[in-house]
Amino acid sequence: MGILSPLKNLLSFLTVFPVNMDENLLTDCARHMWAFPLIGALLGLISGAVGWVVLQFIPSLVVGAISLALLLWLTGLHHTDGLLDFGDGLMVHGSAEKKIAVMHDQLTGAGAIGLTLMTYLVTAFAFAEFGKTIPIAGYQIPLIIPGLIIVELCAKLSMVAVAWLGKSVHQGMNSAFLVTMHGAGGNWRLIAALVVSFGITLPLLGWGGLFVVAAAILTGLVLTVVAHRNFKGVTGDVFGATNELTRMVCAVVLLAVITWV
Repeated sequence: MGILSPLKNLLSFLTVFPVNMDENLLTDCARHMWAFPLIGALLGLISGAVGWVVLQFIPSLVVGAISLALLLWLTGLHHTDGLLDFGDGLMVHGSAEKKIAVMHDQLTGAGAIGLTLMTYLVTAFAFAEFGKTIPIAGYQIPLIIPGLIIVELCAKLSMVAVAWLGKSVHQGMNSAFLVTMHGAGGNWRLIAALVVSFGITLPLLGWGGLFVVAAAILTGLVLTVVAHRNFKGVTGDVFGATNELTRMVCAVVLLAVITWV
């Protein structure tokens, strides 16, 4: 099967694409976590291409919201659930066990709503600024296509960093990724993910891409520290929140890079 089986499982796990999953889905995805940025780049390409088409007809402010909505739909809102739970967990006072219990209940509190609204509003407004053009290989290219490729790639890269940095709180869907990234070959998987990220980002953004990728790694580091202090480790919800928050941070950093670098 070669790369086809892992690619199928990654698409099944990270997207809403109608791809059948294997029984060893989580194990296979964990072993090939280095390819997360590739899936992110694909999602960014799709959203960016649609955004560019829509940009020809309606204002960029609306296109920013549509582009974000498309990305959320392509990922099945799976990470949104993590962001909501993460926000609720951070707002609760008490032990790590109490915070995790709140994250797992069915109620949605002010922390969840506040963090999610802030994250998506900032992201949508940042995407709205992707309507401008930037020079790539001597041509003026709409930023919305390379911009969304880079930002979504970085969102997936940060989850790889969290899996490499963090420790598991309990057995769950996240455990396979944390165990694999801490086992033999974990360092090489992180290096491979970085090589893939730089291999895509540098041709699109030049040396400015270093700052955006660095922002993704730094965001993953910060969120890992926050998770350890609040929950004594990383949960599946932390991974989801990392994806959404890193997308926001890297979109803002990307705008700063193209303005100042």
